[in-house]
Amino acid sequence: MFSGIVEEAARVVAIEQEKGNIHLTMECSFTDELKIDQSVAHNGVCLTVVKKEGKTYTVTAVQETLERSNLGNLRPGSLVNLERSMLMNGRLDGHIVQGHVDQTARCTRVEEADGSWYYTFEYKFDPAMAQQGYLTVEKGSVCVNGVSLTVCNSQQNSFQVAIIPYTHDHTNFCEIEPGTVVNLEFDIVGKYISKLMQYK
Repeated sequence: MFSGIVEEAARVVAIEQEKGNIHLTMECSFTDELKIDQSVAHNGVCLTVVKKEGKTYTVTAVQETLERSNLGNLRPGSLVNLERSMLMNGRLDGHIVQGHVDQTARCTRVEEADGSWYYTFEYKFDPAMAQQGYLTVEKGSVCVNGVSLTVCNSQQNSFQVAIIPYTHDHTNFCEIEPGTVVNLEFDIVGKYISKLMQYK
């Protein structure tokens, strides 16, 4: 479980294809603190550490993950948002994030707003999935590339988020531009409520 509070934006140093899977090797400041089998969110996708070597560690993404997320678009040098799993004795500064990406979205607009930025994202709308909570609501929570954010201007297949300078500079939002594909995880609380409403 995660909170959507990114610890570090780190670069991919190597990618290895093995059949339908890819092995991502990352270099980050907390590699020494990681253990094999530990979970780390990469752009919001929960992946397991399978190898450590020096300042780098490696995780594996399977085909289903690659089809549902933007991890297949990564290249050596790509900037990835990282978050280790949440400590149960800490504050939940973001919202409950599972690290299970639901689908991707595409950035359609970036607007500067006197020191902050508004990003607009569009995603494929599926009425059946929307009934199960795969949608955004005004002032609700959404996880974009592993970042816990508050929704504004929620539409049927799009939404906006406001990004403060700190988030812009310390995550890969600094590289997101129109056309960039991002990962979305919709709010798990909304999914449960939507599912329970079907049994009223």
